[in-house]
Formats: sequence, structure tokens, C-alpha cells
Amino acid sequence: MNISKFHDCYGCGVCAKVCSKQIIDIVLNKNGFYEPLITDNEKCTDCGLCVEVCSYWHNDLASVPQMSKGYAAWSQDEEIRYRCSSGGFVFELGRKIMGKGYNVCAVRYNIDTNRAEHFIAHTAEDLIPSIGSKYIQSYFINGLKEINRNEKYLVIGTPCQIDSFRRYIRLLHREEQFLLLDFFCHGVPSMWVWRKYLQRVKKKTGIIFHVAWRNKLAGWHDSWAMIIKGEKAVYNSKWTQKDLFYNLYLDNVCLGKACYEKCKFKQMNSAADLRVGDFWGKTYQMNEEGINAVLVFTEKGKQALELLDNIHLVSKAIDITCEGQMNHAPLKPVEYDFILSMLRNPYMSLSNIYKVIRCIYLYKRIKNKLLK
Repeated sequence: MNISKFHDCYGCGVCAKVCSKQIIDIVLNKNGFYEPLITDNEKCTDCGLCVEVCSYWHNDLASVPQMSKGYAAWSQDEEIRYRCSSGGFVFELGRKIMGKGYNVCAVRYNIDTNRAEHFIAHTAEDLIPSIGSKYIQSYFINGLKEINRNEKYLVIGTPCQIDSFRRYIRLLHREEQFLLLDFFCHGVPSMWVWRKYLQRVKKKTGIIFHVAWRNKLAGWHDSWAMIIKGEKAVYNSKWTQKDLFYNLYLDNVCLGKACYEKCKFKQMNSAADLRVGDFWGKTYQMNEEGINAVLVFTEKGKQALELLDNIHLVSKAIDITCEGQMNHAPLKPVEYDFILSMLRNPYMSLSNIYKVIRCIYLYKRIKNKLLK
């Protein structure tokens, strides 16, 4: 058995790493999501390793949390805290654990390929490009290929990426060498949304050389603000000002099918040692500098926290720590297939797609009111 019939999966890419024949590639499917492709079926031996490490294939989690502890966390370095999307916990954890002999597998945005990609950071300076959230599906393969199973790593990724990776390192009997961190995940949007968005932005900026999804110019609670720098101009657009990318993404109309139908990772469900996110909710609603919510699931995660003399940690109840995070997978819209067909259409702009979707939902609201 192999993953040849897996479509619309999590797209984590761990199957490509484990394949001894190196015949699995990770490609964008027609809807703009990563999925595996066997490039030479004749070489496949049906060893089953690709399925064994696949989180999408298994209904259970790769590991059950050993403990449940919640914290509010933020960096003691004001500059780091300001530059990071929330409290700077992940960057501070990364550079601190490097002092203990770890490398860090994190995510940066590649301006040449217009995608988020995992990479290996060996120094704190290497880690700087990973600062800030990237709200698109990351290409895990680049980082996976650089991992040396005989070295130690902090690996950061979406819950599904980390769940599959946990299965992989357990298969190799190498779990003790890895610290795994995931985050409260909203889901991943189609890459066609991002590419259409860039086409629109480039008309104003020209060639793009910098992208940032979050900034605190107006404070942490209004930090869903895209800043894109180009040769001709700087593009600054906020979710609260009807930014097209954020409105389509956060309205849950363009996520991967697995995000709707197969997500098993909300709230406390995780195969990681640590989980991180923004500490939304009432507790820090007046704070504008940024606070991280941190969950600890394992003894290894607890020991990592004890290293952090560069972080303010405040113990919080689990329900308070998780307040403001999604409780369950989002509902797939009835119009999902139609929306994806518009995204696939090279002649439809993102603004026109957004207008069509708004019209559909406006019509449905009016119809529902008339039927009452």
C-alpha cells in the first residue's frame, strides 16, 4: 500500500522524506494545496512506510499529551517582542535551545518562489527570517531534507505536519533528539488565493522584495495587517479595512478540504511537546504589546520552558489559555467547489471572486429573512 490515492490530504510531505526510493514529490494540486505524487510507480515496493508516517491516514493522534499546563508568555526583549506577531516566545525558545546544541527547523517566506518554506537555522541570526506569522501553507520538504537524524532539532510546524513528523522520528527511534512545537491552527488557504492577491498588489508595488503578514503599528489587537514592500511603493492593508486575503482566509471559504473534514488538532489535541499561539480572550484584551499562549504537553516541553530565562511566564488555567482559539474544525461552505473553480480560473481577479462570494451570502441572508 502507498499514498498514490491520497488527494486533498494535509500535504505535510513527511511521506516524501521517509520514502527509501525517493519517488514521492510534493506538488500543488488543481485547487492550490500541496499533496504527494509518486513519480515512478514501477520503483515503488509497497513497503507502506509512507502510509505509516501519514497523519491524514490515521484517525488517532501520534501521541497523547502527558500533561496539560497553560501559560501566558512574552519576551523580556522589547525589540523582539515588537517584531514578533505576538509575544516572541518561539524566537526566544529557538535561540535559547540553540545554546543546548539544537538546530531549529522553522519557516520563512521565500520571495523568489512566493511561498512559505521550512529551513534549518543553526544560529540566532539564521532564525531571524522566521519571525512573524505566515498565513499560507508551508512547503515542509526543504527543511525535512536538511535534517540529520543524528543531530538535535526543534521542529516547528502546523499540528498535522508535527503529527506526521512524530510518527517519522518514532519509526526511526529518534524521538529523544527532537523537541516538537505546533500552534493553534486556523487552517491553510489555497495558494491560488495568495497568488491572485500578489498579482493585485504587484500592480501598485512593482517587484516585491518583502512581505509581512502581521505588524503592531496599531497595536497587537489590530495587527492583522499586510505590509508588502516593492520597488515602487509599500502596500499596507488591514483585515479590519476589508483586506481581500484576510477576509477570504478568515471567513473560512478557501481552506483545504482536510481542514474542514479531517482536522483533529483543535484546542488540546496535539502530538507536539509544546503548542503556541496568540493569547486572545479577555485576560489581556487591553494589552497591545503582544502575549503568547503556551500549552505544555510533555516532560520534554516542560524542561524546555525551564530554560527560558529570557521569557516572562505566567501560569494560567487551560480554559483561559485556550480562550479565543477555535474549538472545532470550520464548516465547509456549501459553495466550496464553486469558490475553488473561481480561484482556478486565471481570468477571474481576487476582487471579483470576493464580490461574487459576498453576493451569494447576501442573497442567502435575505432569503432566510423572507422565509422567517
